[in-house]
Amino acid sequence: MKAVSISATGGAEVLELKELADPQPGPGEVVVDATAIGVNFMDIGTRKGMNGMPLPLVLGVEGAGRVAAVGEGVTDLVVGQRVAWVFAWGSYASKVVMPATSAVPLPDDINDRLAASLMMQGLTASHFATDFYPVQEGDIALVHAAAGGLGQILSQIIKLRGGTVIGRVSSEAKVAAAKAAGADHVIVDADGDFVKKVLELTNGEGVNVVYDGSGPATFDGSLASLRRAGTFCWYGPVLGGPGSLDIMSLPRSVKIGYAVFFDHIHTPDLLRKHTLRLFDWVREGKLVIAPATEYPLADAALAHTAMESRATTGKLLLIP
Repeated sequence: MKAVSISATGGAEVLELKELADPQPGPGEVVVDATAIGVNFMDIGTRKGMNGMPLPLVLGVEGAGRVAAVGEGVTDLVVGQRVAWVFAWGSYASKVVMPATSAVPLPDDINDRLAASLMMQGLTASHFATDFYPVQEGDIALVHAAAGGLGQILSQIIKLRGGTVIGRVSSEAKVAAAKAAGADHVIVDADGDFVKKVLELTNGEGVNVVYDGSGPATFDGSLASLRRAGTFCWYGPVLGGPGSLDIMSLPRSVKIGYAVFFDHIHTPDLLRKHTLRLFDWVREGKLVIAPATEYPLADAALAHTAMESRATTGKLLLIP
C-alpha cells in the first residue's frame, strides 16, 4: 500500500510517500480501502511532534472507504461495506487498519467525499454547539475561522438551533464562504482586533458564547467579547494555549472550558448516534457541506502547506 509517513518531526517537507506492507486486521479490527482522507489541524500538530507519537508514523485519523478485510470477532461490518471513520491513526494511506468500533456504516445517500469531510469537523461542531454549550433560541455566538471547514459546520448547527452567528474571518476572500454557511454578520480581521465590532453588533452586551480555536492571539479579545455569564469554548491546541490564568481575574462571571472531542463520542454507540444525526441533517438540507479541496495522496505536503497558510476555506481531502 501507499502511505504518507514521517520519520522525523518538522515542517511539511518531512512528509514522505512510501510503499508499505498491506496491513492485516487483528481481532476486533477491520482493514479499509480508503477513497477519501480528511486533513486536519491535528495532523499538523502530530507532524510537529506535539502529540508525542513514536516515529516513524503514518499520519491521519479520518476518512471514508470500503471494508477490505475483517478480523476475528467483527460481526457488524462485512467486506465490501462502505464506512467512514474518525480517530483511526494511520489514515494517510490507501489501506487503513482500525478498530471496528471506529468505523460508521455509510448510507447510500452519503458519498465518501462528503463523509470524509464531515466526520472530524462535524462531530467536533456537534460537541461544541449541543453538548459543551447547548445553543438556545436567541443566543448570539462568535465563531472564529468561520470560513473553515469546522467554522462552516458550526455556524450551520448554531443556526438550526435558533442562534445568531457573528463570524470572524481573516480576509475579504473568506466572507462569502462564511455567509453561505449562515453567518449573520462577518468581521474581517487578521490581527485580533474584533472586539469593538462584536460589541457594536450586540448593543454593548457581548455574545453568549465564543468558539475560539485561533490560538493565543485572539484569547483576550474573545474574553472581552463575552457578556455576563457567557461561555468561552477553547479548542485547537496546534496554535498553542493562552498561558496561565488567574481564575479570580476572570470578568463578568464568565465560564471557560477546553472542549475535548472524545467527551462527545466516548462510546461506540455515541459515535454512531451523533454521526447518524449529522447524516440526517445533511439529507434534510439543514447541513450543507461545501465541496472539499482535493489533493492526491502524494501531495499531502501541499495540503499541509495550504492549511497552515490560513488561506483555505472548507475541508481539505487527500485522494489515494
